[in-house]
Formats: sequence, C-alpha cells, structure tokens
Amino acid sequence: MLRPRITPCLLIKDKGLVKTIKFEKPKYVGDPINAVKIFNEKEADELIILDIDATIHNREPDYQMIKNLAVECRMPLCYGGGVNTLEQFTKIISLGVEKVAISAAAIKEPMLISQAAAMVGSQSVVVVIDVKKRRFGGKYEVFSHNGEQSTKLEVVNFAKKIETLGAGEIVINSIDRDGSMQGYDLKLVRLVRDAVNIPLTILGGAGDHGDFKELFRQFGTIGASAGSLFVFKGKYRAVLINYPTQMERDKIITI
Repeated sequence: MLRPRITPCLLIKDKGLVKTIKFEKPKYVGDPINAVKIFNEKEADELIILDIDATIHNREPDYQMIKNLAVECRMPLCYGGGVNTLEQFTKIISLGVEKVAISAAAIKEPMLISQAAAMVGSQSVVVVIDVKKRRFGGKYEVFSHNGEQSTKLEVVNFAKKIETLGAGEIVINSIDRDGSMQGYDLKLVRLVRDAVNIPLTILGGAGDHGDFKELFRQFGTIGASAGSLFVFKGKYRAVLINYPTQMERDKIITI
C-alpha cells in the first residue's frame, strides 16, 4: 500500500445491496451492479464486496454474480463470501478479481492462507477479522459467521498469526461500530497496527471525511473503508451512492 486508500465496502444479500447496523437488520439499498457503475464514475480507489449470505448458508460463491461485478468494475476489486478452498480462490481470481477475502475459513483452516498465497500471491489474499469488544474486561475478540459465533480468539494474536501464514492484507471490521457512523475504534486500530507490518484496512464506524483524516493522521499509510457513509446521505439516511472527489481525497490524505 503506497498511500492511504479510501475504499467503499458493499454488502450483498440475496443478490441485493444491503446495509447493516452491528451486523444486524440488513436493509436493502439497491442493485450492486448499479453501485459499481457509480463508483467507476467517481474513480474510487478500490472496492470491497462481501456476500454475507454465502458462509452462513454454507454455499459456494456465486461465480456468475462475481463475474458480472468484475467485468463492470474498473477499479481493483476484492471479493469475499463463501470461500473455503484453494480451488475457489483460484476460480475467483480467474474471473478478474484482484483480491479474495476470507474470514471464517481463516479461523477454521488457517493453512488455506499459506496455500492461497503460494498459488495466487500474498497480495491477493485478504483476511477479514470481525471484532467485538467484550463487555467485561474490554478485550477485543474475533467473531465469525456475521458476528454470530464467538471464537474466543484475541484479535492481536490472531492478526500476528495471519501475517505469519502469509496473508497480504488484513481488514479489521468492528462489529460494535458497524453502521454507527460514529467514528472508527482507534484503540482497536492501534493494537493491531502495532502488532503487524502488513497492510491494514479499517472498516466500521466512518461517519464523515473527518474520520478518514483522523485515521490517516494517526496511522499514516493505511486503508480506510466504509459502507454507510458511501450509500447514505444526510441525517435521514436517504440512499445515495457517493464518494469524495479527487480534490476532497487529496485534502483528506494530506498527513
């Protein structure tokens, strides 16, 4: 990662674009292909697309949907959802996707990280860590299956393991901040940033451009991702796909 990046994250459920709050109550907000077209026009740095149904329902990735998205997308694309095998990794890459993200599979079959890195290159292997702060003790715990399953894993130790296994990037996804638009959990970011050296992207909580700027001010070259900020507009959360202009981005990433 040569410079800070600002990355929209799109959630897909039943082939539709949805948004959640704390991983719950998905709200339909539009068609994924239309959203990709708009982000193309706005020249987004990169795009993360996560199918939140696939792992929960133990089904294969929807390869036709992925192909349609990849064909339309004119920016680097990261896809996650339902990926459990090396064969799925390579098939998704063959469809024109630059990066493949795994979450539950990284917990269940951590050696998949090393195998995929050897096959497609570590730069194409992303691990999404869904994190929730424990009510008692304040420690950060890794969850899986859309935040439904506790793993008892502590986030820093798990992040270190992921790096050792050869992942090229980690996405830290705060369950507590998801959809809140109240700012990133900078304490969580600091814990992980101090523990690993591979690129990080932070997801969960961004409410305005100031949250990006503060993230970059504190951590320098890091990825800032958001969902609600890029699909909602105004205090009434009207659905409107948006993304900062190049001039706005230049101001945001000035650190």
